[in-house]
Amino acid sequence: MKTENEERAGLLYGIGAYGMWGLVPLFWPLLKPAGSVEILAHRMVWSLVFVGIALLAVRRWGWVRELVRSPRKLGMITVAAAVITVNWGLYIWSVNTGHVVEASLGYFINPLVTIALGVLVLQERLRPAQWAAVGIGFAAVLVLAIGYGQPPWISLTLAFSFALYGLVKKKVNIGGLESLAAETAVQFLPALAYLVWLGGQGTLAFGSYGAGHTALLTATGIVTAVPLVCFGAAAIRVPLSTLGLLQYLAPTFQFLLGVLYFHEEMPPERWAGFSLVWLALTILTWDALRTARRSRAAMETAKAAAEAAEPAGPAEDEGATGPAGAAAPARQAL
Repeated sequence: MKTENEERAGLLYGIGAYGMWGLVPLFWPLLKPAGSVEILAHRMVWSLVFVGIALLAVRRWGWVRELVRSPRKLGMITVAAAVITVNWGLYIWSVNTGHVVEASLGYFINPLVTIALGVLVLQERLRPAQWAAVGIGFAAVLVLAIGYGQPPWISLTLAFSFALYGLVKKKVNIGGLESLAAETAVQFLPALAYLVWLGGQGTLAFGSYGAGHTALLTATGIVTAVPLVCFGAAAIRVPLSTLGLLQYLAPTFQFLLGVLYFHEEMPPERWAGFSLVWLALTILTWDALRTARRSRAAMETAKAAAEAAEPAGPAEDEGATGPAGAAAPARQAL
């Protein structure tokens, strides 16, 4: 059973993870004049280096043998690497070209897209509130499309790519740090080849703009891996319902940065679209919390009924000769 201190630590880890993801738009502009594709390549290369060092420190390599022996999992990891490459690359480009608000919308609607994929791919059944949330989310996209004069492609691509990435990760089912290592291992050679090609063309930014800029490009690995480590620490300490609420911190911070720091425009139709998305997420969160509360109550009721129905065991003074006597030390050792 988790202690109060563990849950508090998990909450802090979760806030740290989503807070860092929310503030990362402040980091990518620092890497200019490197182009978005070069920044993406550095992120792939240095993420593998950093994660490799972390795995060496904790000595967790048993998963590699299991992964290599499973062609299906290797294929899924390759798909995950391809999808997250699209997500990372588009996000970096969006931030560095003044589309932070639109990028934040992608992560706001990501839970709705994830639910839709669950219905279409996994044949999951939705509760009425979930259907309502998805419907309102679809209406929000229509409002934004009318306002933009075209669908919000950046938001939709980020949302669908990250939702698909989550679906593939669910199928692979390996730890976050290990998964990142495997995915960046797939990305490493193409990314390194691209950087070498840029160097041959004389257009490589790495090493051309001083030690500070070079250090920042190297730090892309840390910026990628540290929030993931914090998220992994949070996931084992706090309930999923808490993580579900914390996930909205990242796009909220991104949205606020886009409006207040980068001074991106927010015309009325964009406010209307975001308001519909926030309404959908409110319904989704309310439904999730209500369902979790009912599930806990049902489990407690079933547990109480099972305990009440248990037949009386042998007398306690029989000592360790019977099952009850053997179980007592085990309970004390928990």
